Amino acid sequence: MKFGKRLKQQIEQSLPGWRDYFLSYKELKKLLRLISSASPPLECGKAEAEFVYLLNDEIDKFNSFFMEQEEDFIIHHKELQQRIEKVMESGSDQKDYKEQLAKIRKDIVNFHGEMVLLMNYSNINYTGLAKILKKYDKRTGGVLRLPFIQKVLEQPFFTTDLVSRLIKDCENILDSMFPPRESVAGTLRREKEALALAGEGIFQNTVAALLTMQEMRRGSSTLSHFSLPPLKFPDSDIIHTLQILPPIQIP
Repeated sequence: MKFGKRLKQQIEQSLPGWRDYFLSYKELKKLLRLISSASPPLECGKAEAEFVYLLNDEIDKFNSFFMEQEEDFIIHHKELQQRIEKVMESGSDQKDYKEQLAKIRKDIVNFHGEMVLLMNYSNINYTGLAKILKKYDKRTGGVLRLPFIQKVLEQPFFTTDLVSRLIKDCENILDSMFPPRESVAGTLRREKEALALAGEGIFQNTVAALLTMQEMRRGSSTLSHFSLPPLKFPDSDIIHTLQILPPIQIP
């Protein structure tokens, strides 16, 4: 699948409020065509300057959006921990104890899904930058790709360690509070729960994002220092639950 089509698909499968913050790939490609076709040196230089300006503007956009989401995730994570502590302190004898646990589980799954989507946001935008820079160097004979990618690797939107830790913490909470059932009946029940959750938008989006990240990070003969490393799924029940589901196309 061509990257432009993949990016469009990912934007459509993302959360509605996120869709304006992805890479302006079409606009960058248009500028690149102008650079390739410009004959007067002055016009070519102007197009190149506009191209670099847009690249930097895109990075600023990614960073602002990513850091805002990170801040929201930190707040949400603390709120979930407080809710869990409150429910656990109330004891299992409380009338609505199981109902509250079920709500918390659903909220954690959704929260985990949003963070996976943000990881995918980072991956897809980095990949787009690497691809458009490769096209630029190939068409112009320039050497913009390497120094620009080195700059990108230091940007907040590419530094996903905090989000990765929050994702892992959510998985640990789910594994400890809702341990996987080893029996056949338990497995069937878990699959049934997964299919029920699949009807919810965030869960569908999460499955699509995981499949995309797995495909984009899969090792191949074209692997280079510009490529993302292979994706390793953690040994978590929530990941197993996500992997139960078939690929889902979102209209």
